[in-house]
Amino acid sequence: MTKIINVDPLAPEVPALEEAVEVLREGGIIAYPTETFYGLGADAFSENAIKRLYRIKGRDENKPISILIKDQDMLKQVTENIPPGAEVLMQEFWPGPLTLIFKGRDRLPSGLTGGTGKIGVRISSQLVARRILEIFELPITTTSANVSGRKSPVTAQEILGISDGIDLILDGGRLPGQKGSTIVDFTLSPPEIVREGEIPGRVIMDFLEK
Repeated sequence: MTKIINVDPLAPEVPALEEAVEVLREGGIIAYPTETFYGLGADAFSENAIKRLYRIKGRDENKPISILIKDQDMLKQVTENIPPGAEVLMQEFWPGPLTLIFKGRDRLPSGLTGGTGKIGVRISSQLVARRILEIFELPITTTSANVSGRKSPVTAQEILGISDGIDLILDGGRLPGQKGSTIVDFTLSPPEIVREGEIPGRVIMDFLEK
């Protein structure tokens, strides 16, 4: 049975976060609030946890899963190549709803990259997510807490349809929803906007052109 813990999204209690991190360390799956939707978190370096995550979502294993990091030092754990344009966008929009795609390091599970060798990365502005990463000290996944193709959840109650596969839900109340993160692929030259989300594509391109 999935455990649900209420958390204050503005001042999450440490015991709840430590319990979530313990689940991650044991290869489990958590659902947690981000600045847009609820996400499913797993240890980004655990092949078994990633496989379990795909099963829970019913996700095509050829589709990569993005991750959250706590800072740019952690970014170096997952990629070696950070183009200058990406540095500009990170400085301007991180933390926030911007996912940047880089060439991933060889150590990343192939399931995480969907066999593409690419990894989508961002820093969340949501305090619960940030504090989890500070305690865990490793990247975690940030795919939407839904069955693939269905509506992304903005409440913990909307997650219950797939909760049999989730070990712990951190309930931070109703989230804003909106459009999700804007995704920019920096493995291409010039970089391309893969998905326009909360940050308009024209704003991204203006910064890159500068």
